[in-house]
Amino acid sequence: MTIPEKMAAVLLTDHGGLDKLVYDRDVPVPTPADGEVLIRVTACGMNNTDVWVRQGAYGTEDDPSAVSTWRRQGNTLTFPRIQGTDTVGHIVAVGAGVDPKRIGERVMVDFSIYNRDDDSLADIDYMGHGRDGGYAEYMALPAENAHVVATDLTDIELATFCCAYLTGERMLERARLSAGERVLVTGASGGVGSAIIQLARARGAIPIAVAGPGKEGAMLDIGAEAVVTRGKGDLVEAVHAASHGQPIDVVADLVGGPLFNDLLKILRPEGRYSTAGAIAGPVVQLDLRTMYLKQLELHGSSQGSRADFRRIVGYIESRKIRPLVGGVYPLSEFHRAQTDFMAKNFVGKLVVVPDER
Repeated sequence: MTIPEKMAAVLLTDHGGLDKLVYDRDVPVPTPADGEVLIRVTACGMNNTDVWVRQGAYGTEDDPSAVSTWRRQGNTLTFPRIQGTDTVGHIVAVGAGVDPKRIGERVMVDFSIYNRDDDSLADIDYMGHGRDGGYAEYMALPAENAHVVATDLTDIELATFCCAYLTGERMLERARLSAGERVLVTGASGGVGSAIIQLARARGAIPIAVAGPGKEGAMLDIGAEAVVTRGKGDLVEAVHAASHGQPIDVVADLVGGPLFNDLLKILRPEGRYSTAGAIAGPVVQLDLRTMYLKQLELHGSSQGSRADFRRIVGYIESRKIRPLVGGVYPLSEFHRAQTDFMAKNFVGKLVVVPDER
């Protein structure tokens, strides 16, 4: 195929509102550097991180309300930036050192920029932040991050997995969730939450979902053992009833805010709390006595390791997890897509596709 010189892309031009996202049809198509491939993007999933980075909502250790991006130390975000992590596409060109036979492969992108060879995530970055991502017609990336997945899922379906499921898998891995244990999942209808329900089942664990009104049936359909309706009655009592009095071993929390202390109350002694999000508020009150008297573990988690990614691919190929497409939008209607995303009136993931697709 002939690769054009220009492409359409959504550019993040600064921190702020939706007006900082500009749909531009005159963006230069990137050239793959040594060890890189160029993919023609066919689908890219949406994530909360896109919104928080646009808003500069990550704060600092000294000032939680400060405008700051995802990497608090060593910021790598420059403007304009093409966001988008959950990218699927087809390799159309390769840089020096990459086998030309890879041209034509359909790939799912491991969006992580690991920055080191070991399993530490202390210096991790990601495509869509430290370099351009997939809200565009073309994307250049390291060849080692472009993975062929043996599946008959569509490109749109495949674009629902990477960020949400990688994040969820890392949360469960850090909390050491094992077969037979019960895990309470907050924000369960979102991308990461719905992923955790399926990933818990893949481990042989028992997930209990906390979700908004009207989403109870969808949670049961994807594998929740029981569902607690958010905002309806006392959370501690509702979870006790949903688990039939059985202990909660792990809390996988994506909500934070006012729920935090109740979640620690819900955990059994020596239980494990893991978080990768704070959509209801990042600053919480912690009674340290609850933590130390119950011998609790608290884990912060973000993204995932190469091994976590390989497990996700294995789950896809073995059909242990399935895609949950909550909506599909053309790239040119990105403002509408992100507005709908922030409204949270869907289950699973929203996906953006280039207009020609």
